[in-house]
Parts: sequence; structure tokens; C-alpha cells
Amino acid sequence: MSRLARFAAPAVILAGSLAVVAPAANAAVPHPLAATCSQSYLPLPDPACTPGATNPDVTQDTIDDTICVPGWTATIRPPTTYTNKLKKQGIIDYGYSDTSMSSYEEDHFLPLELGGAPKDPKNLWPEPHDGEQNSYSKDSVENAVKKAVCAGKATLADAQHAMLTNWTTAESVLGIE
Repeated sequence: MSRLARFAAPAVILAGSLAVVAPAANAAVPHPLAATCSQSYLPLPDPACTPGATNPDVTQDTIDDTICVPGWTATIRPPTTYTNKLKKQGIIDYGYSDTSMSSYEEDHFLPLELGGAPKDPKNLWPEPHDGEQNSYSKDSVENAVKKAVCAGKATLADAQHAMLTNWTTAESVLGIE
């Protein structure tokens, strides 16, 4: 099932019966391995597939009890048994030619360190390890932005907005380079 299909509402719900729906004779049927998410946004995810999502437990008022507590993200990070299923499907959804699971990090687009939703598929995507701006360079930006939020140099809302808009410019936008 593609990422997008998980969010789509069913067109018809039938209880107690089986319905088989065939496409119209002239309808285009997508190839089952066709990409449903675009790589054209890299190093960012496709916003239609991975728009990001927030954790309602993390607010400006709760940062001293959540993201600013060392080790807190480990208490909410989903297990790889959960994220690897999403990663495998995401590699297909993004149409990556390299299908090796080890070539990607199933990344939280809005990082857990900045109040990203831990298990929401809208916040998780297979971020490539390769390229000039990649999963490794994003990690250092996440840490710098979190440090600024916890030091009161940026608000949580501003930090979240900067990361979701373009993590590659978040530090300069927030004035924390």
C-alpha cells in the first residue's frame, strides 16, 4: 500500500459482501511500482507525501520537560520494526533506483528533537544518505536548532516552521549559524 493510499478515504464501504471493481476499459492503471512521490524536492521530501506532523505533547510551555531533557527523544522514538516497514514502502513510493534499505534513514521530517510526531507516516520518509545535503548533514542542523530553542534563542514555532520550510536554510533563517 502506498503512503498516499493510507491517507485516502475509501470510495465505497460494503459490509458483509464482496465487491470487485475493475477499471474502465480506457482507464490508465498505474504500474504497481510506479513512484507516487517526487524526488524533485530533494534534499527535502515531497510535501504532498511527507508534509511533516507535530507531537501535541511538545509545546513552547513543555520544552523544559520534553525536548530539552537529555535523552527524552529515546523515550518516544518508534522501534525499527515500525519504521522499517514505512522505509521499505517509502523507497518504492519515492521511486528510488537504489532500493537498498541501508542507503536511507527513515527520518522524521520534523525532528523529534523539535516536537515532530514520532509515528505519524506524514512525518516519516526515506531520506537518502548520499548527496551533498543528506540525512547526516540534516542531523547536525537538527541539533543546532534544538540547542537554540532550548537556550531561548529561537521559539519552538519558529524552529518548526524553519525546518519544515527548508531545513537546509533553517540555521540562517533563525540567525543561529
